[in-house]
Amino acid sequence: MPKFNVTRSVSISSPVDAIYDKVREFKTWPIWSPWLLSEPDCPVSYSDDGKSYSWNGKIVGSGEMLVTNEEKNRSIEYQLTFFTPWKSVSKVSFSFSEAGGETEVTWTMDGSLPFFMFWMKPMMSAWIGMDYERGLNMLKDLMESGSVPSKLTFEGERTFPGCKYIGVRTQCSLKEIGPRMEKDFGDLFAWVGEHDQQPSGACFSIYHRFDMVKGITEYTAGIPLENIPQNLPSNFVSGELEGCKTYVVSHTGSYRHLGNAWSAGMMRARAKVFKQSKAMPPFETYENDPSETPEGELLTNVCFPMK
Repeated sequence: MPKFNVTRSVSISSPVDAIYDKVREFKTWPIWSPWLLSEPDCPVSYSDDGKSYSWNGKIVGSGEMLVTNEEKNRSIEYQLTFFTPWKSVSKVSFSFSEAGGETEVTWTMDGSLPFFMFWMKPMMSAWIGMDYERGLNMLKDLMESGSVPSKLTFEGERTFPGCKYIGVRTQCSLKEIGPRMEKDFGDLFAWVGEHDQQPSGACFSIYHRFDMVKGITEYTAGIPLENIPQNLPSNFVSGELEGCKTYVVSHTGSYRHLGNAWSAGMMRARAKVFKQSKAMPPFETYENDPSETPEGELLTNVCFPMK
């Protein structure tokens, strides 16, 4: 059986006992779990003694989490059993340590794949690692501010009308997306302003490639225009985003949690809720201005072209 290990950590400005209690209480998990938010109506049940919970979803599959050992404010160990989409048993743990007025939370999984899925080991480790990062970042927000600025709405099938655009095409690490995209849109808007151009719709980013194992992506940050000007800067590109049917997951909240919408959409594609087209890359549209909109109200539509 191909074995894998995933470990991710985050520092949280909150007392260790408060964080321990939040993690230990399974009934708080739907608020910050990187999976349960992908299927809000997933049936979940909790044991009377609080030591286990189980779920049976159409999107997230079915399984059970059982506490096997715990040491107050130091560690919690679990047995994680998946029944579907395939059966597996893994060891999962949280550890907690205080340093410099903050609490470091570490989430670890030791698991294995069915022998016939050996080829998926690098990808599975990368997927789970990203899920753990999303979950820990939501836990951090929950503990530090009392809420998680990330709400998903499953809009379903929508028609994208298409547009012409100018943009900047960039390849970078997944961790660099935020600052790189901020610079790209800054350059685009500076040029548009200097040349008296007006966007003809919502700005967007087209994701040409995700390499989860290497942790890199290639995207185009774009501004739609009615007509494409001549003599664009050498680092700009122009093109046309074709009209198409899309499956849309709307995200309301901080851009740093946009991975929640992407993960939820990809899980729905794997569950055959919709048939994703491979002929056209997915993209996200930004429905309000981050310079004028509170973080918790930022609206982004993640769009998956359909067959």
